[in-house]
Amino acid sequence: MNQPGQMYQVVHLFLYHMVHYERKMPRKKQRRTREKLLESCLAAFIRAGTLDLSLDSLAKAAGSNKRMLIHYFGGRDAIEEMAMSMLEDRLRTRFQAGAFPAGAPLRSVIAALWEQTTSAESRGVLLLAMDLTRRSWSGSERARKFFEEQQRLWAKMLREFLPDAGAVETLLQLFQGAMLVYLVTGDRERGRRALDRFIAAETGAERTKR
Repeated sequence: MNQPGQMYQVVHLFLYHMVHYERKMPRKKQRRTREKLLESCLAAFIRAGTLDLSLDSLAKAAGSNKRMLIHYFGGRDAIEEMAMSMLEDRLRTRFQAGAFPAGAPLRSVIAALWEQTTSAESRGVLLLAMDLTRRSWSGSERARKFFEEQQRLWAKMLREFLPDAGAVETLLQLFQGAMLVYLVTGDRERGRRALDRFIAAETGAERTKR
């Protein structure tokens, strides 16, 4: 097996069988396999809290190998792009006004969002979102679009419970600042208190207008 010719034959035979096996595989099964691999890659990004994972790490997390990932996605950049799109879809479903009862008070909505965002289960997603924000600062166009889309979704959701566009912008900036402090300190209460003070002031202002 040390001869170059023999090694070439083995590699060629392996690739031949992999390609022909794929051709025989029904398209529906191919889609399921691809989606399962992508979900495993996204889960790996979330566990790490960053997109900075090698193709080897992703293959290991997916229980596969680099050749298979390249075969299905073309390369690491494509995996990253598709994982970001999958994450966007999940966040779009998760953070929408319809997730809360109609007429829910702003205080209960913000309290629920804070609990959900700072839960142990959400930490990886939060870190990953911060990593994407960092990338947008560094000039990544795709990361910037991800950031802008999340801003748009959150603003749209909050406007259902807080009609004042200026107040929504202030609340969104406050919420994001509180999340950053939470990631650095691990203290959920500081952010909760800051959000409570904002809501109390906003509620008081609304009552005064009436």
